[in-house]
Amino acid sequence: MKANIPKGMGGAPGNMQAMLRQAQKMQEDMARTQEELEGREYTATAGGGAVSATVNGKHQMTALTIQPEVIDPEDAEMLADLVMAAVNEAQRKAVQDAEQEMGKISGGMNMPGLF
Repeated sequence: MKANIPKGMGGAPGNMQAMLRQAQKMQEDMARTQEELEGREYTATAGGGAVSATVNGKHQMTALTIQPEVIDPEDAEMLADLVMAAVNEAQRKAVQDAEQEMGKISGGMNMPGLF
């Protein structure tokens, strides 16, 4: 009795080798892209530009600018809110950029934990 295996499924060593080469290339492309992303910077502002925060591709804050006119000792909470808003937006931009760049490589496959 002979098994009916659909064409292109199993049994063909050439197909498996091609698949492995493709997976290895994707892994190399993802590593290169991850390295490029880590070198990028993302800046966001809050309060109409009163606070500006910059993060790198590793999501580490690299710069914070606060305009002197928003420094009010009587309202430190408002300044803290502006700082948090700017930092969170800059980090969101970094995450979104990483998802888009990695999605180009993975063909949109959902690969949790890669970036």
